[in-house]
Amino acid sequence: MRAVAARVSRATVRVDGAVVGSIEGPGLLVLLGVHRDDTTQTAAQMARKLHELRVLDGERSCAEAGAPLLVVSQFTLYGDTRKGRRPSWSAAARPEQAEPLVDTVVAELRRRGAPVETGVFGADMAVESVNDGPFTVLVEV
Repeated sequence: MRAVAARVSRATVRVDGAVVGSIEGPGLLVLLGVHRDDTTQTAAQMARKLHELRVLDGERSCAEAGAPLLVVSQFTLYGDTRKGRRPSWSAAARPEQAEPLVDTVVAELRRRGAPVETGVFGADMAVESVNDGPFTVLVEV
C-alpha cells in the first residue's frame, strides 16, 4: 500500500461539483493507492502509520494533535512509467479488491479516534488543497 500524505491547512474533494469531503487543518490530505498484494493487515498498518506520522508542526502526529485526515483513493499511485510513454497499471489492485481495503484504512483510522473525511471510490473527483509548508511525503507499508 502506498500513500502520498500532504500536510494541509485545508483540503476538499468534490464529485460532480458537490463537496463530498472536506477538512480544515492542520491535517493530512492522503492520496491512497492499493497494491494487488495488499491485505487487511496491510491496511491496518497503513492506518496506524498515517495516524502516528510525526509531520505536523512541532513534530506532532494527527493522533497527538487530534488533526483530521482526508483520504482519497488513487490507483494511479501504482502506475509504472519506466518503459514507454504509457503507464502500466498491472501493480494496482482491481477495484473489487481495492475498495474494501481503502474502507478498512478509513475504518481503522476512525477506530483510533481520528476525524476522517473521504472521497468517493472510483468517482471522477476534483481535489483541492492548500499545502502547509509544503510538506509532502510518500508512505509505504
